[in-house]
Amino acid sequence: MQAGDEQLMLAYREGDAGAFEEIYRRHKGGLFRFVLRSVRERAVAEELYQEIWMRVIEARGRYEVSAPGAGQPAKFSTWLYTIAHNRLVDHWRKRGLQLVALDAQDPAADPSAPMEYEPQRIAEAKQGLELFARALAELPPAQREAFLMHQEADMSAAEIALATGSNEEAAKSRLRYAVSKLKQAMGGG
Repeated sequence: MQAGDEQLMLAYREGDAGAFEEIYRRHKGGLFRFVLRSVRERAVAEELYQEIWMRVIEARGRYEVSAPGAGQPAKFSTWLYTIAHNRLVDHWRKRGLQLVALDAQDPAADPSAPMEYEPQRIAEAKQGLELFARALAELPPAQREAFLMHQEADMSAAEIALATGSNEEAAKSRLRYAVSKLKQAMGGG
């Protein structure tokens, strides 16, 4: 049976470096995408991403499986994204609320794509990605953050509320408005 993130973090807190490696492997992709989509430049995202992991390492001795003040179990991802949220808030305070546009990659550069592709479909897909990226970037920061936490970390509204220091109803509203605005921007709502 595979150890849960919480058990791995507790093991890391007690000195098991391999436990940290496994946690990092599990969360590196989603966390990086969350940070990248929250800031304007890849270099800035990479720096913030490293700072977030450094804060995880520095805070390992204080890690608890329960939410602060709540006395109830909290997922590791909630703790991780709380650290990420706080670091991004610091970043935004210093630089203003500059948002990211996703770089739409050329599907032809995807090694798993078939050798023969249709340029028309690639152009349409690229336009769709660019439209989504603009719509995501135009969301108010709290809505964008809730949407990304839900998508990238599979966090529930309650977990988003814990990570952002808000209440569950506010997190639900932010998520609902974000999805609605994105659907509308994509022509589906």
